[in-house]
Amino acid sequence: MDRLTSMTTFVKVVEHGGFSAAARALDISPSMVTTHVQALEERLGVRLLNRSTRRVGLTEVGQAYFERCVQILTELDDADQVAQALHSTPRGTLRLNTSIVMPPFIGPVIAEYVKRYPDVGVEMVISDRMVDLVEEGYDLSIRITPIPDSSLIVRSLASYQLVVCAAPEYLAARGVPQQPSDLVHHNCLVFSQSHWDTEWRFAGPGGEQRIEVSGNMRSNSAVALRLAALHGQGLLATMSFQVADDIKSGRLIPVLNEFMATELAILAVYPHRHRLSAKVRSFIDMLARHFREDPLWASSSAARAAA
Repeated sequence: MDRLTSMTTFVKVVEHGGFSAAARALDISPSMVTTHVQALEERLGVRLLNRSTRRVGLTEVGQAYFERCVQILTELDDADQVAQALHSTPRGTLRLNTSIVMPPFIGPVIAEYVKRYPDVGVEMVISDRMVDLVEEGYDLSIRITPIPDSSLIVRSLASYQLVVCAAPEYLAARGVPQQPSDLVHHNCLVFSQSHWDTEWRFAGPGGEQRIEVSGNMRSNSAVALRLAALHGQGLLATMSFQVADDIKSGRLIPVLNEFMATELAILAVYPHRHRLSAKVRSFIDMLARHFREDPLWASSSAARAAA
């Protein structure tokens, strides 16, 4: 017999002055009310109620037990209300993990989010390692690469493409590649954290083309490689959103556009679909709206749109 249910039933008997009235309040049978009260008395080894044909009264032990039961059940109700409030109203700490390249693009959303929901604080850790969300206690991760763990929930927030680009002075000096195979004659800046690495991939009439590239700079910093490209050091293969402003301004020129057909996605990744907390749900919704309304993400290829 569930002890909390029996305690609730006992309290109702006292509050309503009898077994039948308690049964009506709880929408159960009078015999079930009797069973719950007897289960408590047998468990405790004491009599809690004095019963007569006309009324039910508390024993001395029953009075003390009743007062404690009321206190316990009230505290349980308070705990339920706190949990429901946390679930329905954003509050607490949002533990967020993102890819290294994402903070400049989600920073404005975080600022808007904490302004709108002052009871929420954000703790953000950036890394290109896909963290264990459950084991490491993260609420949410924003990633730019496919997620291998099928137990996680993945929501696509925006799409982008990879783009190959270079500064005008580099292209003037070395020429504009017309085919992916031309890259073997160019200085290519390699992002060591990319799944491409030195094998750049393109879409061609006969299917995927893989070109082994080389160059005089290799780094795990997309920022450093972008700066190198801006200074005319070589060709850069990167995410379209990282260089959209550079392409729009003419500081970088995209090349081989017709071979860059693969569409990728910005992903929100979280562990649970059901009973998603208000802080996580509201942040994901705000991110999705931001990406949907920002002109940078309006097209599946931000770089081409900017160009």
